[in-house]
Amino acid sequence: MSLLKNFATVGGATATSRLLGFVRDVFIAGALGTGPIADAFFVAFRFPNLFRRLFAEGAFNSAFVPLYARALEGEGEAAARKFGEEALSMLLTSLLIFTAIAEITMPILMFVMAPGFVSDPEKFDLTVFLTRIAFPYLGLVSLLAFYSGVLNARGRFAAAAFAPALLNVVLIAVLLLILAMGWTETPDAGIALTIGTLVGGVAQLAMVVIAAGRGHALLRLRWPRLTPGVRRLIKLGVPGVLAGGITQINIVVGTMIASLAPGAVSYLYYADRLYQLPLGIVGIAIGVVLLPDLSRQLRAGRTDVADHTQNRALEFAMALTLPSAIALFVMAIPIINVLFQRASFGPSDTVETAAALAAFAVGLPAFVLIKVFSPGFFAREDTRTPMWFAGVALVVNIALSLALFPFLAHVGIAIATATSAWVNTALLAGTLMRRGQFTPDAALKKRLPLLLLAALLMGGCLTLAQWQMAPFLADPSLLVRAVAVGILVFGGVVVFAVFCQLTGAADFKGALAKVLRRA
Repeated sequence: MSLLKNFATVGGATATSRLLGFVRDVFIAGALGTGPIADAFFVAFRFPNLFRRLFAEGAFNSAFVPLYARALEGEGEAAARKFGEEALSMLLTSLLIFTAIAEITMPILMFVMAPGFVSDPEKFDLTVFLTRIAFPYLGLVSLLAFYSGVLNARGRFAAAAFAPALLNVVLIAVLLLILAMGWTETPDAGIALTIGTLVGGVAQLAMVVIAAGRGHALLRLRWPRLTPGVRRLIKLGVPGVLAGGITQINIVVGTMIASLAPGAVSYLYYADRLYQLPLGIVGIAIGVVLLPDLSRQLRAGRTDVADHTQNRALEFAMALTLPSAIALFVMAIPIINVLFQRASFGPSDTVETAAALAAFAVGLPAFVLIKVFSPGFFAREDTRTPMWFAGVALVVNIALSLALFPFLAHVGIAIATATSAWVNTALLAGTLMRRGQFTPDAALKKRLPLLLLAALLMGGCLTLAQWQMAPFLADPSLLVRAVAVGILVFGGVVVFAVFCQLTGAADFKGALAKVLRRA
């Protein structure tokens, strides 16, 4: 398959999952709103997800995938299988030990994760209880991430990309049960959703294990040992925890500070869900596909092909991300209004969430560019450099969050997160170019300014159109408001695509043909 077709496969599957996630969050907003039950569930849900993205996706995407892909390319199936089994045994043992420790020390961990909840004992106790239920989800999705890495390294992306959608299907079913039973804004709702998370984790893992079995990539457990391969994985993976998970660390830092203000955790959660849609479709798709491709190309000594791959990945990323970022910034209030404002989620919640979304949108291109530039280091088995850059970005985020929170509340946290992402991006890109490991080619230099101009033009058109359609966007009928937002979104897409096609900023017609054609 071509690189573009793989992007489309992963991006399409991620889009399916994220759209289902929106449906899920619409129901959550109606069932939980932004009150104490919502805050407790979001912290409980985020806690295992943080460690999953750090220790499983972060470490394995940055360390395991290049090592496994290179073993397949240079040493053959038997060596790759042996290394995979050793890594699986080490991962599972670590997860069991870590989960046991976390369950025992959960109240202490919660003091760190959500210090603002301490002033409300009932809310704090519920959060601890829900997190204890949810924490085994870490083991399920860590194994999911592991097998996803195995499949991705073999060029099989579909099952791993579609698996996350199963979690949203399960949670939507649970939310329908909550609404039917009248459990809205009660602890029972939080407990039911948390149990649903575990059920969804089992379903996701089953999907990739079945796919691995069909692809003859299913691995057996060995007695865990510190073999040379495992030592190499740990050496590369520990820095990868920070380098690959900086966005999640920044979000958690924001959660810790936001817990000091009522409702702030929920505002940031809903805003985060919206900007995560383009980040997931574009950024994650690029990160998943680009890393094994670069690893194989560099292993084969084809540095010119690797450079071309990075240029096209960056171009593709910005063609989709720049208009998304500007649209989210310009249309934050109408989008939040249509998606979430109902039942327990009121007009004031819309305004507060939209302000955070606009701030996150400014950093969206940077979040995606991190996914583009990081594989350039990971594929060369350099996880230390991105780790140091991630550390710098983390310091920037913490300092700005603490400085801005007293004046801008949760919006200051979103601004700090976006700023830290741009700092990280600048350090990654500058270092790759200084080392001669990434050079913008003539096509990228020509098209990137045109893409930015097209996105800004689209933003101006959307601003004028919103002003003209203000009565429809404020209509009491949800259907009228939703249609108005849909028209604005469709119009923005048309304006951007036409300008890009006319100027040569992007050839969407040719790109579509490549996606539909097998390479």
